[in-house]
Amino acid sequence: MRRLIVGLIDSPNPQALHQALHWLYGFVRPHRLAIAGLLGLSVCASLLVLVQPWLTKQLIDDGLLARNFPVLATVAGLMIVAGLLGTALSGVNRYLHTRLSGRILFALRDDLYQHLQTLSPGFYGQRRIGDLMSRIDGDVAEIQRFAVDSLFSAVSSIIGLLVALGMLLALSWKLSLLALILIPLDVLWLRWMRRKVERDVRQLRERSADVSSFMVETLPVMKFIQSAGQQQREAKRLETLGQGYMSQLLRLQVTEFFTQAVPGTLTSLSRACVFLIGGYWVVQGTWQLGALIAFSTYLGMAIGPVQSLLGLYVAIQRMTVSLGRVMELRGEQPAVLSPSNPKPLPDEGDLRFEAVHFSHPGRPSTLNGINAHIPYGSKVALSGGSGVGKSTLVDLLQRHHDPQSGRVLLGGVDLLELDLLALRRRIAVVSQDIVLFRGSLADNLAYAVPGASREAVAAVARLAQLDSLIADLPEGLDSPLGERGQQLSGGQKQRIAIARALLQDPLILVLDEATSAVDEATEREVIEAIDRLFARRTRILISHRPSTLANADLCLHLQAGQLTANKVLHEA
Repeated sequence: MRRLIVGLIDSPNPQALHQALHWLYGFVRPHRLAIAGLLGLSVCASLLVLVQPWLTKQLIDDGLLARNFPVLATVAGLMIVAGLLGTALSGVNRYLHTRLSGRILFALRDDLYQHLQTLSPGFYGQRRIGDLMSRIDGDVAEIQRFAVDSLFSAVSSIIGLLVALGMLLALSWKLSLLALILIPLDVLWLRWMRRKVERDVRQLRERSADVSSFMVETLPVMKFIQSAGQQQREAKRLETLGQGYMSQLLRLQVTEFFTQAVPGTLTSLSRACVFLIGGYWVVQGTWQLGALIAFSTYLGMAIGPVQSLLGLYVAIQRMTVSLGRVMELRGEQPAVLSPSNPKPLPDEGDLRFEAVHFSHPGRPSTLNGINAHIPYGSKVALSGGSGVGKSTLVDLLQRHHDPQSGRVLLGGVDLLELDLLALRRRIAVVSQDIVLFRGSLADNLAYAVPGASREAVAAVARLAQLDSLIADLPEGLDSPLGERGQQLSGGQKQRIAIARALLQDPLILVLDEATSAVDEATEREVIEAIDRLFARRTRILISHRPSTLANADLCLHLQAGQLTANKVLHEA
């Protein structure tokens, strides 16, 4: 199958295509027994359909025209039995086929999603989310349809074509030559149209990604669009994108129409010639009427598989585009990897930055040889202007990025030597944008520790002073929060984030501008809760507000890529 596809596509990079098909085959291979069984059912169902024209010939020539009622009744009974068996097999085959298709589809999607989970935030900063969604959804579905649906369609079509051709040759080899003449003409036409189909499919995928990106960009901020009175402007943007998509879709439809219409027209002409020549033979008495009817029926059955195979050619072009787009994502390499033999994570320990250098691609150096020593259990205030690299320091702690030179150590162990998942579980970050998922309050509290008991979830909720919120919710901890918790206040979201971090039991807690969206009274309550609940943990507070950074054990200031110690801040 892979060699056939490579030959049909004539890819300019056959090695990359071979690797992509090898990846795809890895999801089909575990189901090969199920596929073999389904193919067997398909063959049986196809044969039951293909036997019907021959039975019709027998019924007409040996029953009706021969005036032999017993033969007529026998053949009619066989036709009924064949029809019932064919219907039953088709139903079973459709059910099993749908189950197999779903399993392969979600296995492909899961693999791609899991790969995307390994990529750094820098990758997502350079990609449109709508385009990623288009690839995960539309392109993966296109690949799955080819891997399963087109496979069965091709096998059924080939079997049907071979049997139909065999019956056509048995009935009249002279008339069968008309069908064989079409094959080289169809192949030449398809090769000429291949590049145009591939180009139009790729452009359609891009237009679809534009629409998806628009939806992802505008729907979460609809409140802002309404406040700015720009509904008509955004509606016009969507209309323009939709027109671009429809224009490209229609262009592809025209291309696919001509790709299949020319071979279909040639086939229709040959069928008309068969009726003309065969009908003349019947009129002359040199051929039987039943044979002509059977021949025309088998010719129609041969035309169906031919058209199906022509559609398969177009499907291959579609799949090639989708496979290339998916493999482009699969080819993205994770910037951060977990060590093969990680060292044990320390139960506690000082945090050190030793000559750490880091810069984002295409930008000036963000961190230029910084050095710092943060004793375990201390409260650290980190200040600095916007864009100087404070959040980058946090990303280095959680290994979303690694230093280009220098080291970050926890308890004397380089972070590069620790298990990545274990490290991130012990560093909790509460940022300005609290992430809440659609689900219950309890689900959100236990997100980082899904195996936490109900008692533990309730305990951290009490410690974070969420009692009043829980009392106001109709179902308490089991109340759904809705999309991103939009009905909650900033302070409530902050307390949920604190409770979630508390349940995570981190060695290090980072508050990255976590209180910038709340008033000073709420901020004092949040900071007091942090100091009380995480008194023996390392706390790093990042903020522009002096009140947030007050009463710190250590004050660090980041400027021009350098980290310097300032005097301890005290509340006024």
